[in-house]
Amino acid sequence: MADQKLVEQIEAFVGREYGRVYAWDDVNAPMIRHWCEMMGVENPLYTDAEFAREAGYKDVVAPPAMLQVWCMGGLDNENYAPGSTDENSFEVLKIIESYGYPAVVAVNTELTFDRYVTAGENLYYTSRVDSISDEKTTGLGTGFFVTLIMPFYSKGEDGNDEKVGELLFRVFKFKPAHVAKPEAKADKAQAEKPVMKRPLPGVSDDTRFFWEGCEEGKLLVQRCTDCQTLRHPPAPVCIKCHSFEWDSVQASGKAELYSFVVMHYPEVPPFDYPNPIGLVELEEGVRMIAGLVGVDPKDLKIGQKLQVEFNRFDDRQTLPQFRPVAG
Repeated sequence: MADQKLVEQIEAFVGREYGRVYAWDDVNAPMIRHWCEMMGVENPLYTDAEFAREAGYKDVVAPPAMLQVWCMGGLDNENYAPGSTDENSFEVLKIIESYGYPAVVAVNTELTFDRYVTAGENLYYTSRVDSISDEKTTGLGTGFFVTLIMPFYSKGEDGNDEKVGELLFRVFKFKPAHVAKPEAKADKAQAEKPVMKRPLPGVSDDTRFFWEGCEEGKLLVQRCTDCQTLRHPPAPVCIKCHSFEWDSVQASGKAELYSFVVMHYPEVPPFDYPNPIGLVELEEGVRMIAGLVGVDPKDLKIGQKLQVEFNRFDDRQTLPQFRPVAG
């Protein structure tokens, strides 16, 4: 049962509101275009200003799913635009952590949209602690679900700012299930802690060939047998000609680093941190997401040459990972 002092402290946070976080830049066409390119979105409303004007808008509009992007801090999550609040809307997590709940994991987000935002608008959001659950026990452990509501606004020239959407963001602050409880017997406390294993991938009729290839040290890419288009991740139908007929070809394993992220927090076992994850472009032209090994995250560079290697984990799964190579 949760400490009553903790419960009283965190209940006081419910309803607390935090100040504005401004966007660094106005909604703009280059960012919209880059986002659409990365996501494979081809709606001309987002990229063709003339088409957008004919549809009744002043300029191109941003895909609704970009709403959260405009006010992000950048690589440094705290690097907010001038004028933004310096308050930490997740300060309640520090309170919970001080009572012995060290881990955190994002549970879910929900975006709702009131209208399109148009190139040239400037956005900001505020935050409100919407709810904090009673102590809950899940497969991850025991802790509290903390939910924030973040309404987004467009700044009006006359001071009449307009709400354009809202983000619900929920995290779980918890004691990991594998951590021994303080009241455990001395002999159990000395027992070896269970080793966390990597989660197994979901395997379907469409993806089974890929994972079986990994077990054999082969990087297989799905190919449409009608138009010869390669595709990854595997899918039941060709994205180009819509044929259901396919086979697979073995890739060379040579690749370039197209993009990457480095995960720092939260630290979820059994992964090592910092944890670099790459979006790699194979020599054959398709892209896939994979772990990066044998490199200091600070040395990663877009365009870096990579080579696949297959690594075995927990004696139950083999994963393709990529290692930088000279040149």
